[in-house]
Amino acid sequence: MNTILKFLVALNTNNNKEWFDANKQNYQKAKQEFINVVTQVIDSCASFDPMLKGIEANKTLFRINRDVRFSKDKSPYKTNFGASIKPGGKKSMIPGYYIHIEPGKSFLAAGTYMPIPAHLSAIRQEIDYNLKDFTKIVNEKDFIKEFGALSNEDALKTVPKGYDKENPALEFLKMKHFIAIKYLDNKEIIADDFVKHLTKTLKTSLALTMFLRKAIN
Repeated sequence: MNTILKFLVALNTNNNKEWFDANKQNYQKAKQEFINVVTQVIDSCASFDPMLKGIEANKTLFRINRDVRFSKDKSPYKTNFGASIKPGGKKSMIPGYYIHIEPGKSFLAAGTYMPIPAHLSAIRQEIDYNLKDFTKIVNEKDFIKEFGALSNEDALKTVPKGYDKENPALEFLKMKHFIAIKYLDNKEIIADDFVKHLTKTLKTSLALTMFLRKAIN
């Protein structure tokens, strides 16, 4: 992973097309290293999540080019590598996993981010009906050790439509994303057991992932 970090550090300092074109070979080497890691993660995780079998790593990767049409920041390139590992590939709506490599800002995530309205409604309903099971999942000691708690990003300030303010599941029903995040430092990323570490962490999120998949089926 040293190749990836080295390239991204340099890109962060030289985020322009001229530099990128001159260093295209270094980009390709870094991208290939990331593909290799993602391939290993897919193969390892498929042992406990069979729905990942057969997924091609290059179909999980996001483009490094930024869409600058509506952004004040006109930097043409992202300063990270990202892969959304889900049945059906990165464009799938099925809950899965995400790997984000960015010097000093890397993280691993599991669950579903920005689910479509129909899925959001279905997940909330499933949590309302099965709060005991959901609470058990997010309070499991290994889950808490790895992820802490579910992300509260963008959570509603008010009670979601169709639910009562006294609902015991309200904390979760207000959520717009159902995702667990674990931040990674650079030392973890370059460690020899990085893939093994990622696999172990993602395995602790399997119960969450399966609960969310069941909800939208």
